[in-house]
Amino acid sequence: MQAVTVTAEGGEGFWATAAPIIPHPLEFFFGLVCFAILYVVVSKKVVPRLEQIYAERTAAIEGGMNKAEEAQAQAQAALEQYQAQLVEARSEAARIREDAKAQGAQIIAEMREHAASEASRITETAHKQIEAERQQAVVSLRGDVGRISTDLASRIVGESLHEETRQKGIVERFLAELESGDVVREKVGGAAGSQGGEA
Repeated sequence: MQAVTVTAEGGEGFWATAAPIIPHPLEFFFGLVCFAILYVVVSKKVVPRLEQIYAERTAAIEGGMNKAEEAQAQAQAALEQYQAQLVEARSEAARIREDAKAQGAQIIAEMREHAASEASRITETAHKQIEAERQQAVVSLRGDVGRISTDLASRIVGESLHEETRQKGIVERFLAELESGDVVREKVGGAAGSQGGEA
């Protein structure tokens, strides 16, 4: 019993006088066991979970980047489609403007032609109407002139010159001479004086 005690005491004395940096074997063994348990727990439980979280986070980030790239590609495609539609719409608008100009010019030409033909028709109708009214006026004037001339000649001569055939022939001949300008004007006073001198 004593030997065991001495050895233990001798052993305690060594560790008591040893450098404080050297660990006690029991503490070293206990620390090594605790480290091994902690390593196993961390490697089996914590590290896989951290790797899973890291993988999920990486996948989420990569998925977000892929989605962003897809969204950017879709936006670029939509922009190109919009620009193509805009170019097409501009060309369509230019074509519509050209068609409208051509149709407008055609309508203006047709309206001018119609207006010219209508003006020509109205002018021709007016000329015909004026000519008809002139003919009517000439006939009426001839009748009036003939009647007045016959009345006047009847008063001068003292005989009735109202016979239809004679009156018509005289009046027509007088008016024809009047239109052709072959009428010779004679002075009534001079003719009367010469007749008086002859008498």
